[in-house]
Amino acid sequence: MDGRKWSLCFISLVFLFITSSSAELLIQQVTEGRGTEYNSSYRLEANLGVTRVLRDERPSSKIVTITSCSTIKGRGEPYESSVFEAAGYKWRLVLYMNGNQNDGGNNHISLYVRIEDTGSLPSGWEVNVDLKLFVHNPKLHKYLSVTDGTVKRYDNAKKEWGYGQSIPLSTFYNTNEGYTEGDICGFGAEVLIVNPAQQQEKVTFISNPPDNVFTWKILRFSTLEDKFYYSDDFLVGDRYWRLGFNPKGTGGGRSNALPIFFYAQGFKPNAVATNTWGAVNLRLKNQRTSNHKQIYSAAWYPIRPDYGVGVYTIITFAELNDASKGYLVNDAIIFEAEVVKVSVTNIVSA
Repeated sequence: MDGRKWSLCFISLVFLFITSSSAELLIQQVTEGRGTEYNSSYRLEANLGVTRVLRDERPSSKIVTITSCSTIKGRGEPYESSVFEAAGYKWRLVLYMNGNQNDGGNNHISLYVRIEDTGSLPSGWEVNVDLKLFVHNPKLHKYLSVTDGTVKRYDNAKKEWGYGQSIPLSTFYNTNEGYTEGDICGFGAEVLIVNPAQQQEKVTFISNPPDNVFTWKILRFSTLEDKFYYSDDFLVGDRYWRLGFNPKGTGGGRSNALPIFFYAQGFKPNAVATNTWGAVNLRLKNQRTSNHKQIYSAAWYPIRPDYGVGVYTIITFAELNDASKGYLVNDAIIFEAEVVKVSVTNIVSA
């Protein structure tokens, strides 16, 4: 019995040692894998975000066509193109037909773009690039665009960027895919410089801006014709505004109600012309009490002038013409606009 217990204990210890050793090895492999940075490009994890899309347009910066590409199939050394200019800088396309083994490119075509002649650039130079690399598909008359959507920063410490896993060799050499028709293959690059904006457009919402109340008194109301009448323009924020109405009604309130609309007009000199947010209390004032008729309106007003927002019915004609109500007094009415919030746009430093 004791012998069996001792054997069971020994087996358990051996199992624990093997399990611990395997776990230690597994942890070591995972940890080392995460910390590995490849020489030519960037971490292997970044390649996992690469997208590949076929497009009709040829690359705008560089195209390289290789005849008899089977001649260099399996070669490990890179092909470096002639120098090309793009966006005021000089570059080379670098191609690994058998993959860049130092950048996780095993069993893939690897493509890069390297900046050249940097000795003439100022000290501390850097160039930010939106980089796309391409593999030609003559069968489809398209180019496979390879990119990961991130901006590549070229500087003295990093002069070459690209993608170790541009396209799998199994796809590239598969005749049904069409990348090597007639033993001819093609590659390309598109180098777009990303210059950070020095200015930005800043939209500010101002509550209760200065001079935000406009009063419009309309005399001889009963003599007005069946057409739209407009107030003088008034300035609130960076934009001019006006009120408008038809004394005989319009739209859904035609013939039985008085409408009122708030219109955006032009901009003051040197203002930044953009859509403008306008929030306004529109009132038909009671000339005897504080029981005004009021509606609230808020909208984005387009850049073009004469865009109006309002209501077809701020008061019925029956109530308006009731002398005891106090809205029509001595054949006059009073509209009021109180702009409670308006947007102002400025161009400022980024």
